[in-house]
Amino acid sequence: MKWWFRNGGRRSLPFCVGRGSRSLRSDAALEAIAKASEDRVPNIILYNYPSFSGAFSALFAHLFHTRHNLPSLLLPFSSVPALAFRVEDLCIEGLETCYLLDFIPPKEFLYDLSHISKCKIIGFDHRKLVLRHIPPANDCPKNIMINVNLEKSSCIAVYEYFAGKHKDVNISSGVASCLVDSKDKGRVELMLKYIEDGDLRRWSLPGIRAFNIGLSEWRSRFSCISNPYIYKQLLELSVEDLMAKGNSYLSTRQDAASKLLEKVFRVRLGRGFYGECLGVRADGNSNLSDEIGKLLSVKSASTGLRPIGAVIFMQRNNLKMCLRSTDSATDTSEVAKAYGGGGSPSSSSFIIRMDEYNQWISGNSS
Repeated sequence: MKWWFRNGGRRSLPFCVGRGSRSLRSDAALEAIAKASEDRVPNIILYNYPSFSGAFSALFAHLFHTRHNLPSLLLPFSSVPALAFRVEDLCIEGLETCYLLDFIPPKEFLYDLSHISKCKIIGFDHRKLVLRHIPPANDCPKNIMINVNLEKSSCIAVYEYFAGKHKDVNISSGVASCLVDSKDKGRVELMLKYIEDGDLRRWSLPGIRAFNIGLSEWRSRFSCISNPYIYKQLLELSVEDLMAKGNSYLSTRQDAASKLLEKVFRVRLGRGFYGECLGVRADGNSNLSDEIGKLLSVKSASTGLRPIGAVIFMQRNNLKMCLRSTDSATDTSEVAKAYGGGGSPSSSSFIIRMDEYNQWISGNSS
């Protein structure tokens, strides 16, 4: 087995990895596989669905194989057991290479596929979770090649892989010198940087939250089976447009949250043991609890109270209190944990009895 494992540029021992695979085992997908078997298509490409990294990885595989007239079949791969492809589905006549983009299936799947089909299997992933399933190196067949880089998103690793192969192939006249056309290259590479920022949980790029919100609406369109225009659409996406959509969505929610701050009241956290802050009832608007809580946090601090916003609403016959803070020195979870809840310093929640809640707000309306 060949392998590539990078973490800060260092290489580790050979391994095979296991992880929940993703696929859409629909009639249309099975028909496409049957047709590929009839035509003895040598390359099958499976990509993580509905993942941003998976979709863009599929794009680069598509560009490479179409530019070089290499017959291939691309299919989305899902983790839903009832929809997951079986090894026997993928053992098509003439199969030479199977790409696994942005996911690594369980090792049993890899072993069976490599043994039955005898094809070369090349997989890409960036998730630390796969490291839990590293078996002894001598257990892995030589025709399995796994690429794992904890510091690089799968979509970038796949992009670099196929861009490199594209350069290495003897390019015939009329074929573009770059995998991605120059008019799209800068826009696509910026998209990959933003996707990687989310994949690796860095959240460091400007507007990354708005970008992810704008991109999220595309999840349902990432299947090349149901959306034959996916590759053209992915090439046209831009960070700026997605960020604008995300910001519009956030602005709408912010405006809706602001309207609920007209009837705030004081909350004596833990009957005053944890100080006081501002609160508001948000029954019917619990989906805005994060925005409301953060606005309340700022307003609470400006009135001389603790920089915490308390959002209270009924949830399945229980009274729930969500605490939010925009102050890094404030820990809301100390209150939540004391009452059987939990969360992080800036965001926590818990269920509170009505009689206890009444003690927290009695005589403190504002």
